[in-house]
Amino acid sequence: MDNAPRAVLEGGPDDLPERIVPAPEPGADVKVPLRGGYEHFRATAREQQTDHGALPVYEWWERTELPG
Repeated sequence: MDNAPRAVLEGGPDDLPERIVPAPEPGADVKVPLRGGYEHFRATAREQQTDHGALPVYEWWERTELPG
């Protein structure tokens, strides 16, 4: 079984490929590449029960576009 830390993504585009992702280093945001840009998620104080146990919730806060 994979015991790598995970996080739950909340908000943002409906077509995100995954909602449970590897957790970032403490204090870092989650950045997901999608459709020529990045969706950014910030940590909240909340946790959500999942099949992987209680995971920290990261909430969508912005999108950045890649140049070109």
